[in-house]
Amino acid sequence: MKVVIIGGGFAGINLALDLANKDQFEVTLVDKNNYNFFPPLIYQVATAFLEPSSISYPFRKLFSGKDNLHFRLGELQKVKADEKRIVLNNGELDYDYLVFATGAETNYFGMENVKAKAIPMKTLDDAIEMRNRLLQQMEQASICIDPEETKRLLTIVIAGGGPTGVEVSGMFAEMRNGILRKEYPELAGKGSEIYLVDGGHALLAPMSEKSQQNTYDDLRKLGVKIMLNCHVKDYVNDMVIFDNGQEIETKNLIWAAGVTAKVFEGIPTESYGRGRRMIVDEHNKVQGVDGIYAIGDTCIQQTDPNFPGGHPQVAQVAIQQGKKLAKNLRLIADGKQPEAFGYFDKGSMAIIGKNKAVVDLPKPKVHFKGFFAWLIWLFIHLLSLITYRNRIRTFYNWMIAYLTKDQSLRMIIKPSRQNKSEPQKGIQ
Repeated sequence: MKVVIIGGGFAGINLALDLANKDQFEVTLVDKNNYNFFPPLIYQVATAFLEPSSISYPFRKLFSGKDNLHFRLGELQKVKADEKRIVLNNGELDYDYLVFATGAETNYFGMENVKAKAIPMKTLDDAIEMRNRLLQQMEQASICIDPEETKRLLTIVIAGGGPTGVEVSGMFAEMRNGILRKEYPELAGKGSEIYLVDGGHALLAPMSEKSQQNTYDDLRKLGVKIMLNCHVKDYVNDMVIFDNGQEIETKNLIWAAGVTAKVFEGIPTESYGRGRRMIVDEHNKVQGVDGIYAIGDTCIQQTDPNFPGGHPQVAQVAIQQGKKLAKNLRLIADGKQPEAFGYFDKGSMAIIGKNKAVVDLPKPKVHFKGFFAWLIWLFIHLLSLITYRNRIRTFYNWMIAYLTKDQSLRMIIKPSRQNKSEPQKGIQ
């Protein structure tokens, strides 16, 4: 059986690895990047506490020694469902089973100015771009003679009070209060402000009230200004405009406010549901097409009695759906009936700063905060990294940062303008 997987995130990579060395399957994973990366730690690359290689790993090296796993660098352009074939930007592939594991992309809610000027937090490219941009802003601020312009360069507005927004704001606050005061003494007292904005009534909306309150209190103590019940309306001329009429001048709007799934040519309109997610049955089979499945953030499954409105778009859902689909494909290959997917909620967590985190465990219903929760967060995230090499590198960087209260990765590394504007011949 030919299985083609589109996307190598949590869902796709777990599906592929669970089918490794199963002779009845010929698996091809297609991704626009040649590496897998760990999204929950993107912000630590963006804030220069981890290097990109700590949270990423090449697909081909990962698949080495697994004879039935193959990698194809490319982007999906069209599905020919009646022919069981897909069209990529660099060729075509036939399949017996096609699996969408494409995750989600940043949702700007139709605000074109925000899309054009804000800093997204979704991919490794975004993280590197954010790191370069913020470091350049600080260098510029260090020589700026206009106090108002200096303040705009140093002020950061983070839109989105979920785990990413909370973790980014906490990291920036600690950097401002420690590292940057040592490295940029000329910027002391120049009006650097960090704002965390969310449209809801609390931060970390899916978590417990205790976690929400602990997070709010800890961030306020770190000096983060929290704005709830307000939405970004526009971003014009270095001015973030909110729906309540308030405005903040800044050159740094970080967007962590929402995601949406992708739409693909060849998949019928009726196959999409809320948030453009593909509607799937209890086996993750896409509604209205034959031989096509979707797993992770790109699908909405409303057959799980514990989650009638669909599962949350989090890593554990993607991992569990990838593993379950691998098992079901093996059952189908053996002529047996597939099993329905049921999500096992292992809990939620977020890190706020050094020795500060919150953890909610559903069974038994337990809440942790502070240093112990911080240790749990570190342990779980280390275990979740895809290879031992990633775990060792990340652990080393974390220990250096913890013991020295510093990190030495704040370098502006970017391609030249010439390379950016003039791609090499034969590469598109």
